[in-house]
Amino acid sequence: MMQTTRRQLLAATGIVGLAAALGFSARAADGGLKLVLLGNKGGPRVIAGFSNPSSVLLFNGKSYVVDCGYGVTRQLAACGIQAHQVRTILITHNHSDHVLELGPLIYNAWAGGLREEIHVWGPPPVAEIVNDFLQSMKYDIDIRIADEGRPDLRRLVVVHEFDAPGLVFETDGLKVRTAKVRHPPITQAYAYRFDTDARSIVLSGDTTYSPELIALAQGADVLVHEAMNLSGIDRLLSRNPNATTLRAHLLASHATTEQVGEVAAAAGVKTVVLYHFVPGDDPSITDDMWIEGVRKHFAGEVIVGKELQTI
Repeated sequence: MMQTTRRQLLAATGIVGLAAALGFSARAADGGLKLVLLGNKGGPRVIAGFSNPSSVLLFNGKSYVVDCGYGVTRQLAACGIQAHQVRTILITHNHSDHVLELGPLIYNAWAGGLREEIHVWGPPPVAEIVNDFLQSMKYDIDIRIADEGRPDLRRLVVVHEFDAPGLVFETDGLKVRTAKVRHPPITQAYAYRFDTDARSIVLSGDTTYSPELIALAQGADVLVHEAMNLSGIDRLLSRNPNATTLRAHLLASHATTEQVGEVAAAAGVKTVVLYHFVPGDDPSITDDMWIEGVRKHFAGEVIVGKELQTI
């Protein structure tokens, strides 16, 4: 039953056989740049039926994973991308719900046959996080090198740590830029913009209202923005009794749906996609309720993101 449901969902979102789609033409009407939402639930808690924040962008036969919340490897496999096909990972910031499966994704790529370099981009201390994970797996890595003839994973991982906005990289018709956004108390939090000749997609990462994000997203085709619904905050807090200052954090460092609408309107984007929902597991909040606040300021297309949905 689970397999049938998954196939139906994939068909509905247009990504059946996405393994083959990794070779789609870069001359497509949308510029060949596609986004798949792998996990949309904000926050570190693991809940049945939901995955934590992660996305993958597909362009010219390559995949670019943005954030590695718990479940990213499973969600990649669900849409036909094996871990060892991933060569580039980008991290918006180092909260656990965005990096908890960074090390395991790298390791799963190696276990699946990775023999080439895999590149990780992100703010500090992402290099320390990756190195500490690899050190924790030293026993297993060393045994598998000797017993199975694998290359040394530690020599395949290349971490590019940055602490300022700007150009991340430009390759094969794709330009990736970043802007520092506002997610206190974390000072190194970033949004990413992906540009081809024909399409542009911006991912906000975690942020409250951010003029820097508005500047980065100017004229973009798609803005994928985190969203917080204030009506569900009390219910969320009741499920986290050990987080006594969580309310203050949420209100200071995440964007309400009204603020998302303000950002989208000021940036002049065509489409807003809501993701990283706070709360992300409250069935009483309908799609219309998520959209309502955005609509107060933004007249363009608004999509309430679903897991494994292609944009």
